[in-house]
Amino acid sequence: MESRLKVLGHPVHPMLVMFPVALLVTAVIFDVVDTVGGPDFLGEVAYWNITVGLIGGLLAAVAGAFDLLALPTGTRAKRVGLLHAAANIAVILLFAAVWVVRLNADSRAAGGALIAIEVVAVAILGISAWLGGELVDRLGVGVDPEHDLNASSSLRPGPANQRIGDVR
Repeated sequence: MESRLKVLGHPVHPMLVMFPVALLVTAVIFDVVDTVGGPDFLGEVAYWNITVGLIGGLLAAVAGAFDLLALPTGTRAKRVGLLHAAANIAVILLFAAVWVVRLNADSRAAGGALIAIEVVAVAILGISAWLGGELVDRLGVGVDPEHDLNASSSLRPGPANQRIGDVR
């Protein structure tokens, strides 16, 4: 299935996701380094990384929604896409909560509880990234108009074009 939203022939969603992923992961790293005694400015930089990462995440979500809505109901791709979307919504909500707490604080530095929330969010983000890779690399969503939207999981042995339940 080809992406419904393209720029110069390339799907938009995969182009946008790398920015929020990188910004949010980097924010957590900066917060951890700041907490263990790194330079004071890292907490502020992490806050702004989260700010821009949330904006980028929302833009990527809009682009991803175009592809998700185009997936046929009842396919493995639709099920994986819904899990991918739900995980990303959880990540956005968790980082948004951290952002709100830090918005009017005296210091933009994160404490232990906020870093714990960020780490959980990044773990969910890692799962979601794997699901996104499954959609693109295994199921061909957004890139291959002829790919099988019911291909087996990449965690199962066998070729990508082997459908779940097929015996070959």
